[in-house]
Amino acid sequence: MPNDKTILAVVADERGEVFEHPELLLAGMSGTDIVQPLAADMIPMPEGSRLFTIPQTPPVGYDRRSSQLRTADRLPRRWGGKTIQAVSAFLTPGFTRTLLPAADYQRKGMTLPLWSYTAVGWCLEEERFYVAAVQVDRNTQWQPEHFDDRKLDPLVRKVVRENPENRLLEQLSRCALDYHCFAAKNLFFRRWEAPLPTSPVCNSRCIGCISLQESDCCPASQERLTFVPTVKELCEVAVPHLQYAENAIVSFGQGCEGDPILQAGVICQAVREMRRQTERGTINFNSNASLPAAIDDLAAAGVESLRVSLNSAQEPFYNAYYRPRGYRFADVVESLRRARSAGLYTMINYLVFPGVSDRPEEIEALADLISQVGIDMIQMRNLSIDPVLYLSALGISGKGIGMLAMLHKHKERFPRLQYGYFNRTRDRFFPAGYQTEWPISG
Repeated sequence: MPNDKTILAVVADERGEVFEHPELLLAGMSGTDIVQPLAADMIPMPEGSRLFTIPQTPPVGYDRRSSQLRTADRLPRRWGGKTIQAVSAFLTPGFTRTLLPAADYQRKGMTLPLWSYTAVGWCLEEERFYVAAVQVDRNTQWQPEHFDDRKLDPLVRKVVRENPENRLLEQLSRCALDYHCFAAKNLFFRRWEAPLPTSPVCNSRCIGCISLQESDCCPASQERLTFVPTVKELCEVAVPHLQYAENAIVSFGQGCEGDPILQAGVICQAVREMRRQTERGTINFNSNASLPAAIDDLAAAGVESLRVSLNSAQEPFYNAYYRPRGYRFADVVESLRRARSAGLYTMINYLVFPGVSDRPEEIEALADLISQVGIDMIQMRNLSIDPVLYLSALGISGKGIGMLAMLHKHKERFPRLQYGYFNRTRDRFFPAGYQTEWPISG
């Protein structure tokens, strides 16, 4: 860290009250290794980010006197001597973490919930939190200040009351009010990107799936959709949004469903009907892209952008996380190739993880994929999963070269490549100056 800043480790007592630790400087983790954060790794915690504890997990930091790594079970006696646990930040959208929290994860007796864990410290000189992160998207539409539930509730009730037979609207009302999904809220606020969940099934068995878990190790964040909407139901939701919403996008493939590619038939019918009724707005498809022929059909129907989820460009690591059923990694690559050939704006939803995404072999594998396919954008999404669970599943130990170094390497090799966090309207696929829009400063 720079000499003019003292970043202390942040800890919490058993009740969840947060303290700066007076004797420990912040440490971070890259993969399984504890590392000292670089100045470039740290930024003031963005507004809208949240702190949460890592239960049963003692923090690790650098002793201010000896500079040696130390695991801290308790606060200093002069501070009360309470038992403590590590603290993590959950970043507001648009920011990608550069380091995990440094902690003794082997001490915990539970699998952590499906959150993305980010190193956080307290800057003594500035009296504010710092996090290990980098900004990858300027879009501010997803800031919490835009999602006032007091305004939302009557809008949801009105739309549901006016469409009592539409099961999809009923599902999205739950997503908006119960799960606090910002995309679902956008639908009722009639603006920006709105979701079209369609598939109750999936041909992946992701160990970090947020809508369905096969065991009690880490509860899913929400319940999965239980039905396939009809063309009529999909259009009743999508068409008014496309016609009237500001910066209108409708997206298949959301957190509360399986993978929409398994419902490509009904989706193609729905997209054709949407485009029969309106040419306005952008239709996006988020998927594991496991069925290349379906990509051809979707492009022909009128889908304009494709976002493909990957945790790794290396097949063994991809398989370890996605655990595909009935498809291979080569099918995903072929789908990306077909999407580009069909003229779709093509994105990777890259589920990044410090110590995995920034390993030299992963950097080279992703570069090979970009070269083969011609990716337009990589959305740098923080993978939400217990670090021990993930690293164990991949069989990885050691550290990466640094997330910022990884980002710079890809941008230097592929100047046309865009970084981001959110889907875009078609008029913003290639904004002016996009070749030089990263790194973002200020």
